[in-house]
Amino acid sequence: MNTSGAPVDLALIFDGGSKGNPGPGYGSFRLTINGTHAPLEELDFGNNVTNNQAEYRTMIEGLKKALQVLNNAGVSPQNASIDVRTDSKLVVEQVNGRWKIRNEGLKPLSAEARKLLNQFGRPSLSWHPRKESVKVLGH
Repeated sequence: MNTSGAPVDLALIFDGGSKGNPGPGYGSFRLTINGTHAPLEELDFGNNVTNNQAEYRTMIEGLKKALQVLNNAGVSPQNASIDVRTDSKLVVEQVNGRWKIRNEGLKPLSAEARKLLNQFGRPSLSWHPRKESVKVLGH
């Protein structure tokens, strides 16, 4: 593990959706490590996925990738900040605990996303306008 104390700054921008609601689910995310952009990751979640499920699943996969990158570099997540941004107000407000989760199917996804996010020393999750997602992710 990284014992130098040098912090690692990560950024994660993600977006998920479905063609139909429910329908074929998809997502994409881009991870940035200390200002260097990793390749865009595109995900396919199969059929019968809601838009909100795809949003959550994309965030979860992005956070898992960030943790994997840190692990491969020998860096403790506690020594890293992560700035997560999305255009999904629902995900931001539910994960941050400001909105109730009424859909039973989203509760375990929100809990997993929160658990992964809280592994980082300095986590943040915030909303940004759709045009920011389009600029970074292309959709």
